[in-house]
Amino acid sequence: MSKSKLEYLWLDGYDPTANIRSKTRIEENFSGKLEDCPMWSFDGSSTKQAEGGNSDCLLKPVAIYPDPARRNGFLVMTEVLNPDGTPHASNSRATIDDADHDFWFGFEQEYFIMDTATQLPLGFPVGGYPGPQGLYYCSVGGKNTWGRDLVEEHADLCLDAGLQFEGINQEVAAGQWEFQLFAKGAKKAGDEIWVARYLLQRLTESYGYYIEYHPKPIKGDWNGSGMHANFSNTLLRTCGSKETYEKVCEAFRPVTKEHIAVYGEFNDERLTGQHETASIKDFSYGVSDRGASIRIPIMTVEKGWKGWLEDRRPASNADPYKVAARIIKTVKSADI
Repeated sequence: MSKSKLEYLWLDGYDPTANIRSKTRIEENFSGKLEDCPMWSFDGSSTKQAEGGNSDCLLKPVAIYPDPARRNGFLVMTEVLNPDGTPHASNSRATIDDADHDFWFGFEQEYFIMDTATQLPLGFPVGGYPGPQGLYYCSVGGKNTWGRDLVEEHADLCLDAGLQFEGINQEVAAGQWEFQLFAKGAKKAGDEIWVARYLLQRLTESYGYYIEYHPKPIKGDWNGSGMHANFSNTLLRTCGSKETYEKVCEAFRPVTKEHIAVYGEFNDERLTGQHETASIKDFSYGVSDRGASIRIPIMTVEKGWKGWLEDRRPASNADPYKVAARIIKTVKSADI
C-alpha cells in the first residue's frame, strides 16, 4: 500500500496582495491524476476568507504537478469556494474568461532575494550600498552575482515539476532575478506562476533567505520589479495587420485605471517613467519600447504583424489571474 503527499495550494484573502498558502493531505494508492484529487476544506477565518463562526472554505483542485522535492509528492493548485460551491470572493482564477484557451500568456517574474539576517537584498552590505547599476544584469562571477545556487535549484524544481519554464536571468539591480513561464491558456499560465512562486518561496527556507515581491523594495536609483505580461490570442497571432495591433493597443487607453487597479500594490513607486517603465499617470505603446506601457515586440513586426504584445505595467506582486482576466476583457472589447 503506497501513500502520497498531496500539497494543496491556494490564495488567501489578503487584499490587494494575496499570499500562497498550503497544507498536506496523505492519500493511499493515489493515481496521480487531477480527477482523483478530493475536494478539501480549510479554516478561512485564519486567512481572511471567513468569520470564525462559519469558517469552512472549500478547496477545489484545478491543476496537479509532481512535487520534485518530496517522495511520492504532488502539488495541487486549487480554487477557493464557498460552502455552497460558488467561487469565493477571493477566487480570482474564476474571473478569467478564456474557456477555449485561446489566450496564451508568458509572464516574466522579477523578484529580489533577501537575506533573512540583514533584511537586505543579496549583495547589499549592512549600512551601505553595492556599486551602482550597470554590471549586474545577466552578469557572471562572484563580484556582481549573488544567489545563483538558489536560482539554479529553483529552475530544476520547476522543470522537474513539469512547468513550462522558459528561462532565468539576473536582473538590473543587485540581488534581483527573473524567471519566465509560458502557457497556452490564461488559467494554466496563472497556475504555473503561482506554483513556481510556491516552489521558490519554499526553497528559501533551506537558504536563510526570503523572496521580496514588493515592486520597489530599494528606494533610489535602483530598478523595481515587475511581472511583465506577454499575451496573444488567435487575432494577434494571425492578423498580419499593423492597424489591428494599434486598435488592440488603443482599447487599453480608456481603461488604464482599471488595469492599474489590479496590477499590484505599491506599483506607483515603480511606474515612474524611469528605470525602464512608463509613468503610472500615462498610457503609451510602441515598437521595441521598454519605456512604454505596452511594448510591441520587434519580432511581431518582423513576422508581418503576427505575434504578441507585452504589457510592462504589472508589478512583481500582482496576481497573474487578475492580470490575465483584465487583459482578456480589454482585448475582447477592441473595436475590430
